[in-house]
Amino acid sequence: MSRLHSENHSVHKIGWLRAAVMGANDGIVSIASLVLGVATASAATGEVLTAGIAGLVAGSMSMAAGEYVSVSSQADTENADLARERRELVEQPDLELQELAESFIARGVAPDTALSVARQLTAKDALGAHAKEELGISDLTSAQPLQAAIVSAFTFAIGAAPPIIAVLVSPPEMLMWSVVISTVVVLAVLGGLGAKAGGASVPKGIARVTFWGIVAMAITSGVGYVFGAVV
Repeated sequence: MSRLHSENHSVHKIGWLRAAVMGANDGIVSIASLVLGVATASAATGEVLTAGIAGLVAGSMSMAAGEYVSVSSQADTENADLARERRELVEQPDLELQELAESFIARGVAPDTALSVARQLTAKDALGAHAKEELGISDLTSAQPLQAAIVSAFTFAIGAAPPIIAVLVSPPEMLMWSVVISTVVVLAVLGGLGAKAGGASVPKGIARVTFWGIVAMAITSGVGYVFGAVV
């Protein structure tokens, strides 16, 4: 007796996972770098904190707007392709049926079987079948602008919080080290969680995120040191 085994795939998370990982990473790297740049320019703690909070608010709004516009453009393209496919299904159904069958043949299915499968899929949901096979569009991967905007803004704010908290709780002489250490720790956690949620290698995810975060902080700190001004 055969038993069905459960398969835990991660593709259904792609809509929000990309926005969440990007938002959180941008939040902590951007704000930590901003705070370090200002602190290296010999600014007072109050000025560093003000810059960090302003960066959090501005960054969250920028991420939300940018993701919404970007994903909306993707959604517009998908909708235009679907409209054209819907029209072609009405105007030339036989040709569309053959195209669907040929997509299966190209993947190794016997011609007779491919045509039979194409007919069955067309009878059930012609547009859905063509959207998936010809355009690569499905419910799992279709663009969701509002979802991406909300997730990006929220996760940016979450990611931006640790450097600001470090500024609040650390003494002035330890401010920069507190920001660096807290940022690296949180980046490692984010990298690991993002990799695990996406089914990727956790060590590789941690290394990639922390490396580029450290590079960004180092460059921004160097700018603050060289120019000696709040930038």
